[in-house]
Amino acid sequence: MTEGLKRPTGRYAGKAADERHAERRRRFLDAALQLFGAGPGYQATTVAALCVEAGLSTRQFYEQFRGLEDVLAALHLEVNDYAESAVVDALARTDGLPFTERYGPVFRAYAASIAEDPRRIRINFTEIVGVSPRMDEQRLTRRARWVDLIRAEAAAAVRKGEAPDRDYRITAAAFIGSVNGLLHDWAAGWVDADLDQVVDELVHLLLALLRSPD
Repeated sequence: MTEGLKRPTGRYAGKAADERHAERRRRFLDAALQLFGAGPGYQATTVAALCVEAGLSTRQFYEQFRGLEDVLAALHLEVNDYAESAVVDALARTDGLPFTERYGPVFRAYAASIAEDPRRIRINFTEIVGVSPRMDEQRLTRRARWVDLIRAEAAAAVRKGEAPDRDYRITAAAFIGSVNGLLHDWAAGWVDADLDQVVDELVHLLLALLRSPD
């Protein structure tokens, strides 16, 4: 029987096949970030338009992706991975500080990673919503990771005696919902505030949720 097709492994123009493959994938993702995140949006973009934006062929597109939904999925994960990395770095830098001093820098790191490029906000909070059951599952799965991170931080605050000992599952879910909603509305121009004010409000909200009523 004939084996399945494999990508060539030789070098061309000084680059190995895997390098060229990665470069083409990056060009498609960058083109999609522009078309999905700045306009006309995911639903109005075609494979042909994406290929024109990337300066590549449809054949090269289908060597990388099964369809546009795969591109959107990859972008959404990339935006979240970038934000998560920024948060983890900020948590490491502020390790040992009381939570009242820690979460300002942490959420500024998160907001900066998302808001430094408005296209990321649109990908993360708008374009992925309602696309398909698969995308809804991915979006909720990544949201659950953020909820788990907040719960872990709450548990750490409890161990230090900085927060009351209780179940923070609903608290964490409510806070992440607030983060997503407020950043979406701010990016859409519906909130008359700068990013520092938005982050300050989110930090105040989280501290209020973690503090004891006493």
